Amino acid sequence: YRGSYRMRMYERENFGGQMYELMDDCDNIMDRYRMSNCMSCNVMDGHWLMYEHPHYRGRMMYMGPGEYRSFMNMGRSSMRFMSMRRITDSFY
Repeated sequence: YRGSYRMRMYERENFGGQMYELMDDCDNIMDRYRMSNCMSCNVMDGHWLMYEHPHYRGRMMYMGPGEYRSFMNMGRSSMRFMSMRRITDSFY
């Protein structure tokens, strides 16, 4: 993928609460946005990996373009996302 990257993340389900827009990697949403959790997102452009711990550590989840209204409904009820990274390379 060689296009632009844009994602809106929300602190609550169904796009509620504070919203922040990302266009580049974020190694710690708490430090950067004072956001303790991300519960939904809208990926408008690009492909992203979301990690459960700051600095791109822990379990991760792929997010392609689309609306993700509730991470809890996706089977991620115990997982918090604390860092996000754009997927800029492919090995295929």
